[in-house]
Amino acid sequence: MNKIAKGAALVLLSLAITACSSSPEDDDVASKASPEVLYSQARTSMELGNYSKAVRSLEALDSRFPFGPHKTQVQLDLIYAYYKMDDAASGLANIDRFLRLNPTHPNIDYVYYMRGLTNMQADNYLFHDLMNIDRTDRDPKYAQDAFKDFDRLIKSYPDSKYSADAQQRMQFLKNRLAKYSIQVAEYYIKMNAWSAAAVRAQSVMEKFPGTPSTERALEIMAQAYEELGQEKLQQNVKTVMKANFPNNELVSN
Repeated sequence: MNKIAKGAALVLLSLAITACSSSPEDDDVASKASPEVLYSQARTSMELGNYSKAVRSLEALDSRFPFGPHKTQVQLDLIYAYYKMDDAASGLANIDRFLRLNPTHPNIDYVYYMRGLTNMQADNYLFHDLMNIDRTDRDPKYAQDAFKDFDRLIKSYPDSKYSADAQQRMQFLKNRLAKYSIQVAEYYIKMNAWSAAAVRAQSVMEKFPGTPSTERALEIMAQAYEELGQEKLQQNVKTVMKANFPNNELVSN
């Protein structure tokens, strides 16, 4: 996507957000409608991709008929609609409420899956993605939470139909978290904090083995141990490098 197209996408997104605001007439209709009518409106809006309108109907249902016939499905639909609206804060709040109130629900695996997706969504920043801005250095809290959500799903519900996709997303998150740790280690190098750099690089080897950041982690460890005068540790690192990355310039000469 070129810059003109990206700029147009940003403008369209802004217009879409503006268009999503509700009118007094809509709110008045929602306040008088029966639960059946409200839910029918919500489902129709969902099917048409108008998630903002769907949320208004679902929220009206949730507040006016909290013990109605669609109560749990309303909450599940809200979780999905907030995700589609890129409203991670509202999505996570509703997910946590659902987990608290319905711990044995038959679709609980789906809710954990959506929690992982929503945390991944919160970890991304749309405008940065559109403009190809690398922000791997941002706070990884949401990425860490997403990894935990998917890990819990896979371990608790291994036969879930969402487990395979969760496994793939965990690999993506491992790469993201490993890259973040490498950037932290490189910051320590700039500060001449060699011991801290070595520890951070070591954490990549222990927590995120097999990621693309592994080779760089070994390079940092070798450099840090050299600076610290830890010849034996440096040699051990180089032995590992030679076995796994024989073409690396640190061991190929």
